[in-house]
Amino acid sequence: MAEFLNVALTFPTLPYSIVLAFAMVYWLLAACGVVDDGIGGDGMDLHVGDDGLHGISGMFSRLGLGGAPVMLVIALLAFFGWTATYFVHLFLLQPLPDAMRWLAGSATALLALVPAVPITVVLLRPIRRLLLRLRPVPQTSLLGRVGVVASPQVTAQTGYATVDDGGAGLILQVRLREDGAALPRGERVVLLDYLPEHNHYLVAREHGHPALSFQDSLLAGDKEIH
Repeated sequence: MAEFLNVALTFPTLPYSIVLAFAMVYWLLAACGVVDDGIGGDGMDLHVGDDGLHGISGMFSRLGLGGAPVMLVIALLAFFGWTATYFVHLFLLQPLPDAMRWLAGSATALLALVPAVPITVVLLRPIRRLLLRLRPVPQTSLLGRVGVVASPQVTAQTGYATVDDGGAGLILQVRLREDGAALPRGERVVLLDYLPEHNHYLVAREHGHPALSFQDSLLAGDKEIH
C-alpha cells in the first residue's frame, strides 16, 4: 500500500490522480443529486464559462469523443492515462535520478493520452447509444402535465421529476421557474415551459397552478374517450 501511494501521489502519476479523484467526487455528487450529470442532455451540463465549455466540447468532438457528458469523457481519459502512467512510473521511472525522472515523466504523462483516446472512443460507442435512449424527447404536449420530484430536491439550478406518459414513464430534468424554497422528493409539480437550449422544463408546485392540473386531467380524459 505504501508503494502504491508513493507512486500514485508523486510525479508523473500525480496529475492524473488529481483529475481522477476530482471526477470521482463529481460523479458521487451527481449520484446524490447535488450536481447535474449531463445524462439526458447534450453532454455539456457543466457550470463553467460558455467559451471554455464550447472549446472543450469542440476539441473532444474532433477526437471522436463527443456525444457524451464532458465529465464522463474526462473521467475515462484520466483513468486510462493514470493506468498507463502508474505502471510506467512503477517499473521504469522510479530507479532513475530525479532530473531524468522528471524529464521522462513529463513525456510519459503526455504520451499516456495516446492510447487513452482510442480506448475511450471505443468505450463511448455503447454509452452514446444508451444515452440516446435515456434522453427525453422534447414534446410541447407535455406542458401542463403533472410530475413527481424524483431527485432529493428541485431548485432553480438542479432537479429531476418523473412524468407518467401512459407507458414506462419519463424522467425529465426540471428547474423551478423562480428562485425560492426547494421542492422535496415526492412533491407534485406542473410542467410550465420547456427550454430546449438547456434541455429542461420549468416547473412549479402543483397546488400553485390548479387550473393547469385540471386542464391536463380533462385532456387525458378526452384522449381516453376518443
